[in-house]
Amino acid sequence: MRASRVPLVVGIVGTLLVAVLAVGVGAISIAPAVVIDALRGVGDPTFVMIVRELRAPRVLLAALIGAGLSMSGGALQGTLRNPLAEPYLLGVSGGAAVGAVLASAWGVASPTVVTLCAFLGAGVATFVVSAVARVVGGRNDARLLLMAGVVVGAFSNAAILVALADAPPERLRGALWWMMGSAADATWPSVSRLAIAVAVLGGLLIHWARELDVLAMGEEAAASLGVDVDKSARRVFLVASWLAAATVAAAGLVGFVGLVVPNLARALGARGHRRMMVLAAVYGAGLMIAADLVARTLRAPAELPLGAVTALIGVPFFLVRLRRLAT
Repeated sequence: MRASRVPLVVGIVGTLLVAVLAVGVGAISIAPAVVIDALRGVGDPTFVMIVRELRAPRVLLAALIGAGLSMSGGALQGTLRNPLAEPYLLGVSGGAAVGAVLASAWGVASPTVVTLCAFLGAGVATFVVSAVARVVGGRNDARLLLMAGVVVGAFSNAAILVALADAPPERLRGALWWMMGSAADATWPSVSRLAIAVAVLGGLLIHWARELDVLAMGEEAAASLGVDVDKSARRVFLVASWLAAATVAAAGLVGFVGLVVPNLARALGARGHRRMMVLAAVYGAGLMIAADLVARTLRAPAELPLGAVTALIGVPFFLVRLRRLAT
């Protein structure tokens, strides 16, 4: 086996092992061999129902969330040439949450409509962040985009709180779910919707990986090689934002995954953006499955917010990375 493929193989095997473990752990523990049989529909009907209808959709949804956020973060970091860029810090996830929460506050029950509202919110947030950065600096400066993203994220949180000021208790609980992040409501239809989004939007980002490689060389170098820098950056930024919005629509706000995992993929030797995003998708899936397992078992039977678990990992990483960049 080529040495360059070792991290990918290790990541795939590790993710599969964590997935089997996560399916087996819960109020009723299920042995790995029984889990595999239950996935095939063989064995005790109770175990088959628990595995195939309750735990497997949740694990798959967590994996797709991790893969989508990691690919989105990797694409945004490449576009902005900044290893600290990610959907949550750029305000994209907050904008998507505003769209989803407003749809829920207005009584929208259709998951498809809520997802479309999340896409719209992410698109508006992306436009506002870019517009603010251009007004202040005259161009898409990475530092200005990050600062504008923080401002838009804070505004999004405020907008959500205003929208929920007089919401009935049941609607308020639903909105809190969006703000904290959770895979607890996973169903096969929600898994299918997110799988399609990750396949289509993530596939586009991988397809544009060569352009990202050129963009990472700098605007002047990219332009000299015939790349329309503004057009390429805008479309990658928008598609990466929509991919993050799809994860928000599926499980609410989950931050810092798109920051940590792409940097991990580079540390494992991924240089080109295509390899980096594939590697990030695999490790992001495994990390999110593990985070969701911690969220639902650390204080069982109560569940921790998934976004809080990822933040406990991501915030220290962000501070360490920020210090290294500053020195």
